[in-house]
Amino acid sequence: MPLVRPGDDLADLLGRGLAAVGGVAQGDVLVLAQKIVSKAEGRYVDLATVTPSAEAERLAAETDKDPRLVEVILSESRRVVRHSKHVLIVEHRCGFVMANAGIDRSNVDPVEGSDPVLLLPQDADASAARLSAALSARFGVPLAVVISDSFGRPWRQGTVGVALGAAGLPALRDLRGAPDLYGRPLRVTETGFADEIAAAASLLMGQGAEGQPAVLVRGLVYDDASRPAADLIRGPGEDLFR
Repeated sequence: MPLVRPGDDLADLLGRGLAAVGGVAQGDVLVLAQKIVSKAEGRYVDLATVTPSAEAERLAAETDKDPRLVEVILSESRRVVRHSKHVLIVEHRCGFVMANAGIDRSNVDPVEGSDPVLLLPQDADASAARLSAALSARFGVPLAVVISDSFGRPWRQGTVGVALGAAGLPALRDLRGAPDLYGRPLRVTETGFADEIAAAASLLMGQGAEGQPAVLVRGLVYDDASRPAADLIRGPGEDLFR
């Protein structure tokens, strides 16, 4: 994969890369790092152009963060969930509860501004659907797409890959009613299928300078209807900790 710039035809770049490694097969899933999707969609903000609000200044002082960055985080968020020194957890406008609204400076091209940061895709499920449709048409085989990002987790150290967007597969699989080994029906089991795929692919993508933003997953078996990654988000009414 070449470095991705705003306006690039990401489906074409991915298509050429897939063709170079033999194309795709029935049941394949293409996992993409969120950053290349955001870059192609031009989701940059130059902090040099940002004027922080009074609320951003207040939160910046309490979290020891750049007030300009806090202003951009607030602009991408529905509300602040928790904050402390160096930590700002928000509910992103798409529903994700995450640090800093997913806004990042790592692996961001410095030519995109004097102090650029990168936002999440406008609608990751829609981005995944567009890429899935374009690549499926190109290869004549249905190709599922997962857009992944690295998330921290409550009560556990370390980040893992999770699905921000998904198309062509069931992001959430409902196994309730299926039998266990002894024939007892499962009562509560739902699996974050797209999250599990994203986490597996993240092992190959890495977190630093690996330069591996796309991973082709082969060998999965599933026949559930397609469900978007939005179905993975637990609603506030079911959240015992908010």
